[in-house]
Amino acid sequence: MEVKIRSRSRFMQLIALVLFLTLVWAYAQLEWGVPQGVRRGAVQSRGTITAADGSVLARSVNGRRVYPQGQLAGQVVGMLGATEGLEGLEYAYDRSLAAGQDLRLTLDPGVQAAAETALATAIPKHKGEYGSVVVLETRTGRVLAAASYPPFNPNHWRKYSQAARRNRPFLDVFEPGSTVKGLVVAAALNEGLTSPGTLYQTPMRRFVGGRWGSTIHDAVDHPKSLTTRQVLRYSSNVGMSHIVERFGPEDMRGYLSRYGFGDYVDLPTVMTSTGRLQPLRKWDDLVRVTNAFGQGMSSTTLQLAAAYNSVANDGLYVSPRLVDGEPAGERREVLRPETARTTRTMLQAVIEEGIPHQAGLKGYALAGKTGTSQVSAGAQGYRSDLYDSVFAGFFPADAPRVTVAVMVHGAKLNHHGSQLAAPIYRDVASEILSRWASAPKPDKKKTENEK
Repeated sequence: MEVKIRSRSRFMQLIALVLFLTLVWAYAQLEWGVPQGVRRGAVQSRGTITAADGSVLARSVNGRRVYPQGQLAGQVVGMLGATEGLEGLEYAYDRSLAAGQDLRLTLDPGVQAAAETALATAIPKHKGEYGSVVVLETRTGRVLAAASYPPFNPNHWRKYSQAARRNRPFLDVFEPGSTVKGLVVAAALNEGLTSPGTLYQTPMRRFVGGRWGSTIHDAVDHPKSLTTRQVLRYSSNVGMSHIVERFGPEDMRGYLSRYGFGDYVDLPTVMTSTGRLQPLRKWDDLVRVTNAFGQGMSSTTLQLAAAYNSVANDGLYVSPRLVDGEPAGERREVLRPETARTTRTMLQAVIEEGIPHQAGLKGYALAGKTGTSQVSAGAQGYRSDLYDSVFAGFFPADAPRVTVAVMVHGAKLNHHGSQLAAPIYRDVASEILSRWASAPKPDKKKTENEK
């Protein structure tokens, strides 16, 4: 018996020693880079990461991993430790990169730079904490930009916090607020539950949900009755409560699911978050109404962009793609093409009639919707001093080529979507239109007057 105990003890000591040496080895690799010969060889043979235009984002030079573009797409690219990827694509594609395979991304460096610049300009000005932007190519779902703020330069990754390295557009979840109204109205149109001209009585507040209900409020002053088109224009929660009154919970939740909420984005290898849709058993009248204005559900910026891309893409959901050469993701019809086109016209009016200076560009057809959401504190309810500013849209409205989603968290000054996220969308759109050399169209009213 004693011999057995001694043998077991020695065995356990051996296991502990192996684990200890493994930890020492891992630490040595990370901090001391030993043995140098092994490390240099592994790094030198590692594959290169390039953007869509061939710009090098990561490569190995003299046994060192370097990131020639600095902070451009830093959180997407991630970084290499001693011999293994620690974050981002360096981590996700570690095996293939280590085998010497190159990685070519769909990112457009010019669009990525425009998105990062817009975030870096606006967020400090509004005293925000962090933010993200996603730009998708409408027809293909190719990710043209996935920007995070604060910036991160993988060349000096040890100087940055874990939070700064975070690929926020793919991982951060938030309540998308009133941006969801555009999607729910499209779904209601598709089901024949409303039309752009359907008129609703819209006081500034309304009690919904019966015995366990609550009073919902509108923030923007508006007429006592609104058409569906005007419900989007004035972002009326009360109006949305009427529009979804005949929407079966299973049907409405089904649309949100087909837009991509509540599930992983079909993006190979790369880590994303799912956001949240409440289970169908919890869908009472109040949940249905609050989900109609983006409360009680959550999304990533990538999911929101993909959802709006369905409207831009004639009702067809296309899974985003980040790496060239990988199989195309899931495609599914969410809306009929004519429904998507009608919705685009209504979302164009949201900008042109409601926020032309914040989100519009004179002579260009831009479309989209703002959102401002209080941040949930769990069982304590919603905080009155913490907001997410959101915008989602696309352009040109009549034949979209790109879709853009923006989120900024924690702004202390002018935190509303129209004040913060919408101008970021406008600035990104301005840069892209400039790169396209797209000339503004003349104002029809002015042209007719001149005649």
